[in-house]
Amino acid sequence: MLPAVRSEHLSLGACALGLAVGLGVAIPTARGDAKSPTIGVDEIKEGMKGYGLTVFKGTEPERFDVEVIGVLHNFRPGQELILVKTPHPRLNITKNVKGMSGSPIYLDGRLAGAYAYSWASFQVEPVAGVTPIAPMLAEMRRPIPAGFWPLEGAAPLPRAHGASSETAPRHAMNDGAPSGNATPNSTTAYDGTPGEYDLEAHAAQVASRMGMRPDPTRPLVAAGTPLMLSGMGDRAAALARKLFEPLGMEPLQTGGGSAKVTADTPQHYVDGGAVGVQFVSGDVSMMGLGTVTHVEGTKLCGFGHPMMGMGDTALPAVIGRVHWIFASDQHSSKIGEAARALGALVQDRQSSIVVDEKAVPPMFPLTVDIKGAEGSPKSKWAMDVAEEKFMTSGLVAASLGSVVEATVSERRDVTWRMVSKLSVRGHGTIELEDFGVAIGGTPDQDEWARSRIVRIVGDVLNNPWELPRIEKIQSTLSVQYTRDLVRLRGVELLDPVVDAGERARIKLHLVPLAGPEVTRVMEVVLPKELAGKDVEIELIPGYEVSPEVAAPESLTDLLVNATKQTTLPRSMVAQIKLASLGVSYKGHVAKRLPGFALDALRPASNDIGPDPFISYLRTELPLDRYVDGHGKVKVKVRAPVR
Repeated sequence: MLPAVRSEHLSLGACALGLAVGLGVAIPTARGDAKSPTIGVDEIKEGMKGYGLTVFKGTEPERFDVEVIGVLHNFRPGQELILVKTPHPRLNITKNVKGMSGSPIYLDGRLAGAYAYSWASFQVEPVAGVTPIAPMLAEMRRPIPAGFWPLEGAAPLPRAHGASSETAPRHAMNDGAPSGNATPNSTTAYDGTPGEYDLEAHAAQVASRMGMRPDPTRPLVAAGTPLMLSGMGDRAAALARKLFEPLGMEPLQTGGGSAKVTADTPQHYVDGGAVGVQFVSGDVSMMGLGTVTHVEGTKLCGFGHPMMGMGDTALPAVIGRVHWIFASDQHSSKIGEAARALGALVQDRQSSIVVDEKAVPPMFPLTVDIKGAEGSPKSKWAMDVAEEKFMTSGLVAASLGSVVEATVSERRDVTWRMVSKLSVRGHGTIELEDFGVAIGGTPDQDEWARSRIVRIVGDVLNNPWELPRIEKIQSTLSVQYTRDLVRLRGVELLDPVVDAGERARIKLHLVPLAGPEVTRVMEVVLPKELAGKDVEIELIPGYEVSPEVAAPESLTDLLVNATKQTTLPRSMVAQIKLASLGVSYKGHVAKRLPGFALDALRPASNDIGPDPFISYLRTELPLDRYVDGHGKVKVKVRAPVR
């Protein structure tokens, strides 16, 4: 069981003392005129001067001057914004900086808030918006809901999207079998039918709930969170941008990688120090970078705005190391890497993120072995991936894409096959196969977003029945530098009229990349029930045919179904649509049933009956290559002579 997050509050006296020590403020103990370690918005006046703390290089915070311009009231619901100038030799060049979000601002020797907002683009002077400290401290002291997984090892609270954890009902939905339109139980959950996960649809759902793209109608926007990418190629980075940019993060290919602890690496977070959220570490790394506003005990608040607005969460946190502030006419950004893994992001709120040094976030190892890429400088890759309902499937897709792009990127044809073993705690290990042919280069990144391993990861983490824990993913990618593909040039019906119960022969004309056309003959049995009909036979590549499976009613069903998603990939399938329907019911599939059987299966005490589906008669012809193309023929089925 993972350790619980501490939720007890410090006493007011202890809080005040902690703040005073952190800010170096002397508080008289014999008199009642002690100055508060924080300054409220109502005390802030135009022209007041002070300073801020941030890391310009390395891990040590440095001062920069600030001067108050004014206060914007009700900038956010129940939240003001302090406008300040930040004259400084470096900031005069870089203007506003992504990654400085959270830098503490002090006025009159007291903590006023966090550097957090800027003009959307093309800022010509160093002016920033400061989130007041009061709501940030309130978020830092907000307790984690009782039972919140994974920080206490229990199941997540089943709450509707947008509902508060504290008031949510603690019951499951409809005996554990939700409909495809069930309301998601968190901001980042997938709202869809179990077993039909789609990463791009999930990304669109999450973006619509908490999307944070700059709004041209608003002059002030969150300074933004730079997402440092290392070990990631151009195509994989493009996928990361597509998935995570709408959530307020800006993916940057900066290098750096996982935490590199040195003798001078801080042991703990400090006010004004760099803090990161590390989604992936290892040979591929993805880290969001910002700044600590204030540390209190084992907790800190930072950023001054949400990272993604996820609310209660549990993502790996790190002490950051800054290499440089990259100046840009559009929006400058800190460039950095992880210096030390420490604790977890536990709250992601309107005014602040909250990190707890003692929280242990859930992660799992992802390994990829490359076979067939002779001479590649790296054939074994290892990463640790954060576990979260939305982030994880996208992280796995981007990481796999990165590995393939770095290892087998070619300008020649590539046939690839990836076998992945997914281990889920309490459910053993399943094996899945992804495959394809990339003509003239590496597989397209969208293929990884649609891959079976990515889909099942999303399905597992968003399942409505039980708390999942992914233990590991082990993938082996085999590549051949050939086009293991033939094109279906056409089909020819050799027997246009066939007696019921007999076979119709269909000749396939297959054209390889090089060499002469190849022909193969399929024989399709036409059952007696089709007598007297003109029957259409559809020819489809085997990798496009999904066998019928029963709707899952448990995580076990979901995992079993995942192993049955396609027929033989290198094949051609002839399918005939039948008049009779098939049904799936209570975990079982019956492909052909008469109408009266459907009525007999429908229970009288409720309306949860069998799910009908169109039934097909299928014939499979194994081939030695993948097929590109479809065909149709129509055959007349004669009734038998009496």
